[in-house]
Amino acid sequence: MNAYIFPGQGAQFSGMGLDLYENSPLAQELFESANKILGFTITDIMFEGTAEALKETKVTQPAIFLHSVILAKTLGDAFKPDMVAGHSLGEFSALVANGTLSFEAGLKLVSQRAIAMQKACELQPSTMAAVLGLEDAMVEAICSKTEGVVVAANYNCPGQLVISGEIDAINKACEALKEAGARRALVLPVGGAFHSPLMEPAREELAAAIENTTFNKPNCPIYQNVTAHAVSNEAEVKANLIKQLTAPVRWTQSVQQMVTDGATLFTEVGPGKVLQGLVKKINREAQTASATFGSEA
Repeated sequence: MNAYIFPGQGAQFSGMGLDLYENSPLAQELFESANKILGFTITDIMFEGTAEALKETKVTQPAIFLHSVILAKTLGDAFKPDMVAGHSLGEFSALVANGTLSFEAGLKLVSQRAIAMQKACELQPSTMAAVLGLEDAMVEAICSKTEGVVVAANYNCPGQLVISGEIDAINKACEALKEAGARRALVLPVGGAFHSPLMEPAREELAAAIENTTFNKPNCPIYQNVTAHAVSNEAEVKANLIKQLTAPVRWTQSVQQMVTDGATLFTEVGPGKVLQGLVKKINREAQTASATFGSEA
């Protein structure tokens, strides 16, 4: 069975999407439509912008979404997912790819999500840290004993977990994790504590936008970050998407469940190959591939 997976923040690079724009009239039309929807020329930043310009949350999230979704749409008949999943932001790309959201609705939600998250980051200084070489349960236990807000945020693969929270609490947790035997506990260069309770203001703002958006019956199941199991009901998809900002990304568990449910090939759609690397660490038997520009839809 074919599983299509969609990357999240951090996969961006200067020049992303330019090959699609130059070689596909469909892609060109969608990129131009995106510029109008967003109210600024995101294609200029994607195609020619600096790494610094691409790092701005209000740019990064729509840029990765556009690269992923437009690439999926240019695959034409070759795009036949039996199941989809996306890492954090990538969940929105996956929902457009499986027909739950329209291109326009997905882009608007991603843009609103990015702006809401930026605002939440500005309300309270916060950060995230990558923890390598410890069991998930040990990381969770240390977070729960640490004073302040610090939680497990991204279950990326066995032995690789990202924690999220207040700056002081993250620093204290990192020290305790190193003492407990972590190979690394490294604070990440991010703007805030994504997938933690500190994103509550953003969750409330995004919830209103999601409730006012039309969700269609999915063409195939999506394995959502919050539950890590197959979802095909629109109301459940909406509820999980609202919870996603303050809940952890259960990527390890999602991939494991997809394999259990019959996934044999995981094709990453979008910039980079980060998710393919994680899939291989989660299940060595799983086959992985990158989607490449092909026949037009």
